[in-house]
Amino acid sequence: MSTSPLVIAIDGPSGSGKSSTSRGVANRLGAAHLDTGSMYRAVACRVAHLGIDPKTNPSDAIEVARTCRLDIDTSADHDLVVIDGDDVTEEIRYPETSAKVSAVATIQPVRDALTARMRQIAANCGRIVMEGRDITTVVCPDAQVRVLLVADPAVRIARRQAELGEKVDMEQVIDSIVRRDRDDSTVSTFEQPAEGVTLIDSTRLNLEQVIDAVIGLVPQSLR
Repeated sequence: MSTSPLVIAIDGPSGSGKSSTSRGVANRLGAAHLDTGSMYRAVACRVAHLGIDPKTNPSDAIEVARTCRLDIDTSADHDLVVIDGDDVTEEIRYPETSAKVSAVATIQPVRDALTARMRQIAANCGRIVMEGRDITTVVCPDAQVRVLLVADPAVRIARRQAELGEKVDMEQVIDSIVRRDRDDSTVSTFEQPAEGVTLIDSTRLNLEQVIDAVIGLVPQSLR
């Protein structure tokens, strides 16, 4: 297994399979893993804890993004997200948090602050699989492998429902997928990959097939 520096950037809409794919690829290649969306979710949690309304007080949300202490476990087998000493690992996945993320993530200075942190994490790790919006175009445009992972909306909704469990309201899941697509379109588009980015449609592929497809893009000398 290579120890050469390697960055794999995986972008795509909500429910496209970014997280499962990214973790699988990281595990196989012995690389670190970063779900950049967890960083936005953590900031959204902190903003909510402080009683900040990002729509009416965006400057306060920006200050949180710029100054917060954010600790994320980048191992592919574990989840740990701590912001300013608060463990929000579970909270960032709550539907209530999902509903608040876009209001924070669409503030450009927030994105700028977190993008700088993402790049620093990548530099520190050396070998890493990074997933999230704008990863292939803004955060890591020079990554050795850049992938836009897409899937049919019905498939994405079914995957997200399976991920969240049977107790989750189906309408809530649909609203989350549709709303995130709409809100995130202000900062990302998923219709066509940017130049140099490989499109992978996972609609009819199982997880192992998608992982194989991504790893197949990695030069042999870097595997």
